[in-house]
Amino acid sequence: MTGADLLYWRRKREQWYSIAERAPDDATANYLHKVFEPSDRAINGLEKALAGLGLLDQALAMDLRRPQDYFSHMWNTGFPVEELADPDDFDSEETEVA
Repeated sequence: MTGADLLYWRRKREQWYSIAERAPDDATANYLHKVFEPSDRAINGLEKALAGLGLLDQALAMDLRRPQDYFSHMWNTGFPVEELADPDDFDSEETEVA
């Protein structure tokens, strides 16, 4: 995931929540929340990683309808999804950006 993906994934998360909340019963809603939970953790991890690098505001300000935004620093700031979903399992030296 990259910083440029943040708004996309935030919109998808809202879509998932909406689908789960409209489920016909609690069992279905709980199942959907469980299915989406790993993605939710990765999105939260991406937000924390970007905030730690001082890039969260820039990621939130991106407007991918503008072609110039495709060439910003956000496209070059990527993180493995596994690290974002479970940041406590990775050593901080492994995730430092040079």
